[in-house]
Amino acid sequence: MVSGKTVFLSVCLLVFVVVNNAPVKASPQIELMGGYDIIGICITNCAQCKKMYGAFFEGHLCAEACVQFKGKTIPDCEDLSSIAPFLNKMN
Repeated sequence: MVSGKTVFLSVCLLVFVVVNNAPVKASPQIELMGGYDIIGICITNCAQCKKMYGAFFEGHLCAEACVQFKGKTIPDCEDLSSIAPFLNKMN
């Protein structure tokens, strides 16, 4: 008669062998920023610009642009041309 431990170990070994021999599908993608979340960086920069410029900067518009364009245009708070669409004139 076979003991419970032997059956358990056999089942574990069988599962281990099946899992290790299962085919793996991979779809490699090229990360331009080395694994960084580009949209997250874009939104973080929007928040930084909002802190710097206060009410003169439309942070929500900047964040919406980050999501809409998938972080392709990352705002730089010191480069006025990159944040010009998000600046407003206060009266």
